[in-house]
Amino acid sequence: MLPIRPEIEHLRDSAIIEVWRLGFVVPDVIGLWAGELDVPTPRFICDAACEALRAGKTFYTHKRGIPELRSALIDYYRRLHGVEIPDGRISVTSSGMNAVMLICETVLRAGDNVVFVAPTWPNAVRAAEVHGAQIREVAMRSGPGGWTLDLEQVFERCDARTRFIYYASPGNPTGWIISPSEQRSLLEFARERGIFLLADEVYHRFVYDREVAPTLLSIAGPDDPVFVINSFSKAWAMTGWRMGWMVFPESLTMAYEKLIEYNTSGGQAFLQEGAIAALQQGEPFVAQILERSRTGRKLVQDRLSRMRGVRITPCNGAFYVMFELDSVSDTLAFCKRAVTEARVGLAPGVAFGAGAGNHVRLCYAKTEENLTRAMDRLEPFLDRL
Repeated sequence: MLPIRPEIEHLRDSAIIEVWRLGFVVPDVIGLWAGELDVPTPRFICDAACEALRAGKTFYTHKRGIPELRSALIDYYRRLHGVEIPDGRISVTSSGMNAVMLICETVLRAGDNVVFVAPTWPNAVRAAEVHGAQIREVAMRSGPGGWTLDLEQVFERCDARTRFIYYASPGNPTGWIISPSEQRSLLEFARERGIFLLADEVYHRFVYDREVAPTLLSIAGPDDPVFVINSFSKAWAMTGWRMGWMVFPESLTMAYEKLIEYNTSGGQAFLQEGAIAALQQGEPFVAQILERSRTGRKLVQDRLSRMRGVRITPCNGAFYVMFELDSVSDTLAFCKRAVTEARVGLAPGVAFGAGAGNHVRLCYAKTEENLTRAMDRLEPFLDRL
């Protein structure tokens, strides 16, 4: 093999992708493995991008995104959360994943470690590994009341080489939502220890027991060691656009202008016009999608709760159900069997790290028809196990 960095040579494949690949060679699979809506991007967003193309907006842009989009993001935070974010703290990114990579490039050195609240999105974990960091996971507990986090365990896992603590709220795959008191405790600890917090708020619009999920930006000051990442993918059905944003400490503005220059040299001008339309005109669509997800959530939870050997952990956010299987110890093998025998695509718990155990993730951001068909297929399959 050609000489490459050991972190790349030993990089693990995603267990979700293993199942996904299998699903592409099995006919008529209902894919509930991926975290995306099954509707295309709304027409008004596409029209804005197409109009920008026709108007010749095809040139290099500001490294942190066009000023109009940054302004729209500032207005969005003001409207949704009542917080004021200075322009210098915001950057548009080429996806939420790109934001994670930029943060890792900024703060990680070989031998550092990162503490992840788990179960968690595997891509973020792999990003830290690529940059030479050791991974320390703190497992949440699942129970009848939902997922719970012991903050003392998070604090105990931190040491002098810990560079950041990562959590997602609403969580992928758990749907867990951090409380304001937990946010305050984490922020106080980060300030005292000089450790960054990385809050993944990509699913911020998908909440079912309150108006909006709390954002860390409501309590963090401009110089606090806080990163917040977000994305246009979920709320506006824009996964294929690969557009996100991040908010960072005010002192890092110029660092990110330079770092983005040497990563992507900035985002596509015409796509950013579509993102402006999403922020400024997208509330009716977001409300529609949220109601659709609420319906899918109830349908799936009701059906799964009646299936043999299945235990559901309640979720109040995102658009996944994590369910536990009594008779399954190898969730990757189970999900592969579900593809070939039931023709239902699920995500194995092993992909999400500590705490996932014998859980399986199902995305319910789909049509009622497809969810019903999937449940009809899954029930007899589980009965045969």
